[in-house]
Amino acid sequence: MDSTLLIMWIGFILAAYSVVGNDVIQTLGTFLTSNEKRLPWYYLWGFAASIMIAALFYGWMNSDIDYGRLDKFSMPEVYHWYYLLPPLILLGITRLGIPVSTTFMILTLFSLNDIPSDLQSMISSVFDGKQKLGGMIQKSVMGYIIAFTSAIVIYISITKLTEKRFIENPLEDKNKKFWVVAQWFTTGFLWFQWLTQDLANIYIYLKGGNDLNLFEFLFSAFVLVGLLGYIFYSKGGAVQDVVRSKTNTADIRSATFIDFIYGVILYIFKYNYLGLFEAKLPMSTTWVFIGLLAGRELGIRIMYKRKVKKKVTRMVFADLGKVFFGLVVSVLLVFLIKMLN
Repeated sequence: MDSTLLIMWIGFILAAYSVVGNDVIQTLGTFLTSNEKRLPWYYLWGFAASIMIAALFYGWMNSDIDYGRLDKFSMPEVYHWYYLLPPLILLGITRLGIPVSTTFMILTLFSLNDIPSDLQSMISSVFDGKQKLGGMIQKSVMGYIIAFTSAIVIYISITKLTEKRFIENPLEDKNKKFWVVAQWFTTGFLWFQWLTQDLANIYIYLKGGNDLNLFEFLFSAFVLVGLLGYIFYSKGGAVQDVVRSKTNTADIRSATFIDFIYGVILYIFKYNYLGLFEAKLPMSTTWVFIGLLAGRELGIRIMYKRKVKKKVTRMVFADLGKVFFGLVVSVLLVFLIKMLN
């Protein structure tokens, strides 16, 4: 078998496992946490898998599996061995329970030709929004800031009406049906928004996936759905602890609010309603998710506890430090490979 073809498919499988293991928990973590004691894991998997299959088939039928996120990427003619490094490193970091950005960890390597050769210009490209790498970083940081500030404002405004009541009054059986329907609807909306953003991080190894024949496409879909099932079976793995550590995320009502707000923010960035960045420029959904949870936690503590303990601020900065660590590792890896070449 041609080495490029072999690396493409190995890279796809590794990226699929790494991205699903890391990023899916950001999107489906609250859904899993609030339902894992109520329903068997395969019910939850079946729901998420049906939306994933629909997104994949829709994208493939329209020759747009990456939903335009790879339009500005020039796919390499030859896939070298080092293209396998990002998903392998991501896999190791994920197993430690550190939520990192798969967008930076994987897509930056495919921007290799756009990165300058000398070190000074390399560093400058990180801060240049007109460069592909700098643009992705700036868009992701802006996503964190918007999610963080929006969550603080929203939860300061609604905590007394929602989170305080949810914590002090367990969900009654007569209201359970409404909240189950509401949560599954918002989760489906959020899950589709995530898929249209992050499928690019996986299918970039198959050059966007738009030239796959039917057998190849079905095999790729089988891999993704199978890995998704494993994540549900293992209850999210170590990264799920980031979700469980936050206030009342196991309550289906709280989870519904988180999923809805997160989905709306991704939707805004997807169609560039703010007019700040190019709509199809990839961004890190990890940064948005971590920003949302951090802002929510502070908003709830301010209104419900009337104070923010040092433990909470340390947790907020620790989560931010984890995703920043992933960014640094990603950029350094690409720079190192560029210099070695």
